[in-house]
Amino acid sequence: MTTQAYYELYRGSSIGLSLTDTLDDLINEGRIEPQLAMKILSNFDRVITEVLAEKVKARLTFKGHLDTYRFCDEVWTFLIRDVTFKLDNQTTVQAEKVKIVSCNSKRPGEA
Repeated sequence: MTTQAYYELYRGSSIGLSLTDTLDDLINEGRIEPQLAMKILSNFDRVITEVLAEKVKARLTFKGHLDTYRFCDEVWTFLIRDVTFKLDNQTTVQAEKVKIVSCNSKRPGEA
């Protein structure tokens, strides 16, 4: 059995933070061991990555002014200001600042 490392990026999302808070509460109450919480978070990292790749089909375009960009450890980070998003249904959303983190979607060993 091979173990695959997944990005922990989605742990910072609202659902990831809720899961982490709940696991912390369960550990503090003595209802689960920290090792189990780590296994649950690893499973969350894997499942959320797979589900988002398979189920989300919506598209959007955006335009803004690139303020900063960096590439470190195979991860791109873009800081964009005065951003306009145009969604599939032609809805437009404005944002003053946006941070985009882009990670390689290929699994190790995939072409």
